[in-house]
Amino acid sequence: MAETSKVKGPASYFPSIEKTYAKPITHWMEILQNAGPLKHMELVNCLKTQHQIGHGHANALVAAFLMKK
Repeated sequence: MAETSKVKGPASYFPSIEKTYAKPITHWMEILQNAGPLKHMELVNCLKTQHQIGHGHANALVAAFLMKK
């Protein structure tokens, strides 16, 4: 029986984020890139207030973004 690998961590939220907000993850990564040198929670709050992203989704996007830096 073949074992399937399951996406873990912040990326596990990506399908739900794309479905809920009808934008690709690259869109959100560009927004975070252009937000300036902000701290984790400042970026989360930016997504929540300026783009009406829920807290969990915003946190997952920021965590993934900061891991790539």
